[in-house]
Amino acid sequence: MERIKRSWALVKASLEVLKLDKELLLFPIISSIVMLFVTLTFLIPTLVGNVLDSILNTGMPIFGYIVLFLFYLVQYTVVYYNNTALVGAAMIRLRGGDPTVKDGYKVARSRLMPILGWALLSATVGLILNMLSNHSKKQGKGIGAIIASLLGAAWNVITFLVVPVVAVEGLGPIKAVQRSWDLLKRSWGEQISGTLSIGLVFGLIGVLGGLLLVGAGIGISILIESFIPAILFGALLVLFIMFLSLLSTTLSGIFAAAVYAYAADGQVGLFEESLIRAAINP
Repeated sequence: MERIKRSWALVKASLEVLKLDKELLLFPIISSIVMLFVTLTFLIPTLVGNVLDSILNTGMPIFGYIVLFLFYLVQYTVVYYNNTALVGAAMIRLRGGDPTVKDGYKVARSRLMPILGWALLSATVGLILNMLSNHSKKQGKGIGAIIASLLGAAWNVITFLVVPVVAVEGLGPIKAVQRSWDLLKRSWGEQISGTLSIGLVFGLIGVLGGLLLVGAGIGISILIESFIPAILFGALLVLFIMFLSLLSTTLSGIFAAAVYAYAADGQVGLFEESLIRAAINP
């Protein structure tokens, strides 16, 4: 119960940071825009890889896996670079400063090599898990896909604090994973319960808001006998989901910074609602 209480304090601290620094929302926005272009860029290489694998018929999509690995590598580099900038800015705020978007990207630039190393390790792990899952499906055995999912979930938990570690300490990928694991052992309850809380809250808001928009769109369309309201409310639903995803991603990044600060510095009081405003608004 004490861990759950601390996790809520960390979540509330993250919300306070987001309220004060709404510009932190720009980091996931920029990341998403760049990722859209990356995905479009890899459409042709993916198609070419599939054609080559079909021609060679080696029994394993070698070229497909090569393209997939490169896609993972570029994707993770973009995502981790922006996440490092987000966490770096959040850490400045949590330690009493007043960060800007420029400050966040300054932190990310200074950690470019560790970010590339972490992206390379993540891409390797992602490819291995993908191969394990695909091989299991081809063999008609679902157990391999389940194992791959469990290993992926465990990997995500163990490496939850890697980005804050890279942002603050500048460690390489292997040492960053070890450091994240060490910090996890001190804060596993806060990390897991806080992450679940964020996911549950945004999940409920998404389901309820989505049902409301869908119901309103269908109801008005039936009432006035026109498809236009359904189309408009459908567009609103897409924007609503995108906005929730943006908030959830930003809050999760700030929360990771807060958990890191708690686990590394042992400062619980900093994140109490009654103290945080005094700490970040001197």
